Amino acid sequence: MNRLPEPMNRPGTRRASLTLTIAALASAVAALTAVLTGLTTWQTAAHHTEQRERDRLTRQATLLSQLPGLAEAIVNGGQVLAGANGLQIAVIGPDGTVTGSATPAIDTASKAALSAGHPVSTTGILGGQSVLLVGQPASRGGAVVLTEPYSVVTNDTNQVRRSALLPLLLGMLGGALAGALLARRIARPLVTAARIAHRLADGERGVPAPVEGPREAADIGHALNVLDQTLTRSENRQRDFLLSVSHELRTPLTALQGYAEALADGLIEPEQLPDVGRTLAGETRRLDRFLGDLLDLARLEADDFRLDIAPTDLTAVVTEAAAFWAGPCAGQDVELRLEQPARPAVVQTDAFRVRQLIDGLVRNALRATPSGAPLVIAIRDTARGGAELQIRDGGPGLSDDDVRVAFDAGALHARYRDTRPVGSGLGLAIVHRLTGRLGGTITVEGHGPEGGACFTITLPLTPDRP
Repeated sequence: MNRLPEPMNRPGTRRASLTLTIAALASAVAALTAVLTGLTTWQTAAHHTEQRERDRLTRQATLLSQLPGLAEAIVNGGQVLAGANGLQIAVIGPDGTVTGSATPAIDTASKAALSAGHPVSTTGILGGQSVLLVGQPASRGGAVVLTEPYSVVTNDTNQVRRSALLPLLLGMLGGALAGALLARRIARPLVTAARIAHRLADGERGVPAPVEGPREAADIGHALNVLDQTLTRSENRQRDFLLSVSHELRTPLTALQGYAEALADGLIEPEQLPDVGRTLAGETRRLDRFLGDLLDLARLEADDFRLDIAPTDLTAVVTEAAAFWAGPCAGQDVELRLEQPARPAVVQTDAFRVRQLIDGLVRNALRATPSGAPLVIAIRDTARGGAELQIRDGGPGLSDDDVRVAFDAGALHARYRDTRPVGSGLGLAIVHRLTGRLGGTITVEGHGPEGGACFTITLPLTPDRP
């Protein structure tokens, strides 16, 4: 069996594997997340560190503003209250005098706000460098001012930023590792499914696909198992059909070859020549009819199969078909009945193809209908618009197993060619596919009202696909 063609790729291109693609995408997402987190941390670290230092200075200034004799201690002790990290202090007295090492950093606006009893949190310049400046009004008048070099904030910010680098790197590596594991888990069932699909394409059958993993991967495995079973059934049917075709071709060819050799060897008496000629002509017609059915079946599969869709009165088509088949039915002592509505049943369809459907089903039914039994051609309107055509007979009917394979090419022919009159074995397959081309449906019941098979064709008011 030929292998299915490989996907078309551009010359010189090579497709990346799904595992590498997912792993790369996961790594890129992890890296992007780390970069965005790092940028956010980088931008907010300075703000949070500065705010933290201001809150600490505010608490200290509030505590100091509540101590008695603070101004005298600063005046007498100089910078005894100066703390670590370059902390400096100044006191604004109730009379507006300013004392302490942080005095140069206090500007006029800050002094006025503090003298008016409002806290201050700002920046200033002390000793030629930027400082944080926080002031709190004292409970007995005046205020306390604390300053701290801004470099303290910068150092703490850099420390926070450095401490965040390692978690960010670990997060990025963890994301890449998780992406690789996820990619492997996702790709494994797909890789397995691809291998099984290639084995099926190479003609191997009975290859079970695992139904596991994520739901989508399990669906692929289930679909491959269904495909395997469907291919097996289809190939078995094709094999049986080819065997049936070979048998049907061999029978007339054997007769033709035998009579031809007998004529060549002079074994046919002159008075037998007319009978031999009629036999050869009959076998030739049989072979021609069989080949014609094969061609019809092939044409129905073609994309350019032509249909002439037009408003069609099915009652007129059925009446014409009944008039044609009245003679053959009478010749076999079969009672032909016609059931049709009082008013026309008009649908958009191809009248020629509908007649072809009727002829195929009536021909099939007439072979199976015994002498004295009825054969019915019926037409009726459907509830949803459109019309139904029925061909019913009084023959032996079909079993439930026959109904399941009735429209498979050669299936019923292979079962009944030794017990019932049969045709080429392709008639019902042609009817089924032609009905589909007309946008209709066909069903079969093993035993209808007359006892034999009942075929029902439903034609829509307007076909979906002309």
